[in-house]
Amino acid sequence: MASDTGTDDAQYLAGSPVRVAILRTLDREPHRPAAITETVEATRTTVGRILSGFRERNWVVKRNGAYRLTPTGERVHDAYETLLDEVDRADRYGQFAAELERVGAGFPAAGLERGTLTAATDCDPLAALDRVVELVRAAGGSRVRAVSPIVTAQYNEAAAAALERGASVELVIDRDVVETSVAEFGPATDRALTDDDTNVYVTAEAIGYGLFRRDDLACVIAYDASNNPRCALESRDPVVLEWADDRFERLVASATPLSAVVAES
Repeated sequence: MASDTGTDDAQYLAGSPVRVAILRTLDREPHRPAAITETVEATRTTVGRILSGFRERNWVVKRNGAYRLTPTGERVHDAYETLLDEVDRADRYGQFAAELERVGAGFPAAGLERGTLTAATDCDPLAALDRVVELVRAAGGSRVRAVSPIVTAQYNEAAAAALERGASVELVIDRDVVETSVAEFGPATDRALTDDDTNVYVTAEAIGYGLFRRDDLACVIAYDASNNPRCALESRDPVVLEWADDRFERLVASATPLSAVVAES
């Protein structure tokens, strides 16, 4: 069976921090072996062996006593750095992406290119919740479109503050949230039914993620299996804005006005 040369070469590069350091050094400018030895703090023998390995793979050539990357060597360098960036991104956004995928939110991978992530931690378990509350409270004067799998006093108070400052709110919730709202947050439910600037829709399907949309900003909230907000991604990326608008409109299209649901019960 033929060996997978690409995989072998990737393992070769990643298998030694010194190889990576030499590749990065040569990406900046050509170097003589002695200069490389000083830059990466490796022995002359180690540097020579690695340069020989790079030459075998056609990643470098020697000209006028200095080693320089070939075009293919430059591409290997750039691809490796891109991979490291993606691994770092996966580490930072991993829980957010996993929780959204768990509930079938269909969040686009390209939406992780840009944005600000607030994540709950052991030291600050309410970080994501607090950030969403800040965004809702500051939405006075804006048209707000939101989706929520939970109802809390913090959300209700923030929404009331935004409405007092001229916001209009469209909200999608599921039937579990309706039951909790009626049982525990009667005044807030009454306002949702009577306020001309508030439209609440109830979807028959359970909602497993949160969404806040106003002006040119979207905030996507990832909840864990116990419906605790764990991560909040704020983004102005058109990819995320388009996804958020599409998700909201799809939910509204199959939802029932809150007034009708309350009248039925």
